[in-house]
Amino acid sequence: MLKKIVAFTPLFGALTFPLLVPITISKFGVTSGVITALLISSLWFIAMLRTSEMPH
Repeated sequence: MLKKIVAFTPLFGALTFPLLVPITISKFGVTSGVITALLISSLWFIAMLRTSEMPH
C-alpha cells in the first residue's frame, strides 16, 4: 500500500499544480491563485517528505 502512495505522490503534485493554479487565477484572481499555489506546493512538499524512502 505504501509503495502505491510513494509512486502516486509526485504524479499527483505534478498534475494538480498546473491544473488548479491557472483555473483559480482565471476564476478568482491572482491573489487566490498565489494562495492556491502556496497551499498546493506546501502540501505536496510535506507529502513527499512523509512518504520518502531512505536507504538504511
